[in-house]
Amino acid sequence: MISIGKNYELEVIKSVDFGFYLDAKDLGEVLLPLKHAPDDLEIGDILDVFLYLDSEDRPVATTQKPKARVGEFAYLNVLATTAVGAFLDWGLDKDVLVPFAEQHRPMEKGKSYLVYLYIDKIDERIVASSKIDKFLSDDEPHDFKPRQAVDLIIANSTDLGYKAIINHSHWGVLYKNEVHQRLSFGQYKKGFIKYIRPDKRIDLTLQGGQETRDKYTKIILNYLQKHNGFAPVHDKSDPKLISDLFGMSKKAFKKTIGGLYKSRTITIEEDGIRLIE
Repeated sequence: MISIGKNYELEVIKSVDFGFYLDAKDLGEVLLPLKHAPDDLEIGDILDVFLYLDSEDRPVATTQKPKARVGEFAYLNVLATTAVGAFLDWGLDKDVLVPFAEQHRPMEKGKSYLVYLYIDKIDERIVASSKIDKFLSDDEPHDFKPRQAVDLIIANSTDLGYKAIINHSHWGVLYKNEVHQRLSFGQYKKGFIKYIRPDKRIDLTLQGGQETRDKYTKIILNYLQKHNGFAPVHDKSDPKLISDLFGMSKKAFKKTIGGLYKSRTITIEEDGIRLIE
């Protein structure tokens, strides 16, 4: 079933002076305004478009890329506050509304907020809410697995570390003593499932997988190349010094230099590591 608030690949079935009509199945023919149509678009072409409602509540298509779709969270900037609520920039010509009743606290123009996009059941328009806890739960069932790569949005900080939204669906925790980089509210990060607790709650990590190992290898090699091939740290150095220099844990550092040592890229000396010319 095709609905607004999502992306679809739709066929062009009609050309008019002001745009093209696409076959949106159960939504009928949907207009793609001329200003959003590729110059070489023709009848019969298949086009990836986002569907939403125009100012007259008619389904309309666009090739613009929204910063979030229905069912997703995003960190969006307030463009205006009005008598009906706050309007946020979500990447389309028509801004998205956060009604007053859906504001966790009164929104201010120029500030950004983490919101969830959904379809209002009364008027069927796409709206947003900053009361994000209504749309997330620690208790919902899931099928995440340890070491699985996931998309994260940093939501807030706690005494333990950082709460993050996993794949727009569940809460997870990044522990403070395992984070070796600056994280900010609303930031998007790639992460990994570290551990599923007996109560199904999820522990996260930013380290894991070949992509992370390659990144750490590049960080260390770049440092060595910029500092005459030497870094004053090794596998017995203080964890804080390693974190300050490379933004990684001592465990990750030891694994990375171990790989570089085995490949004969570096030597490990008493006072540090040295790049082999």
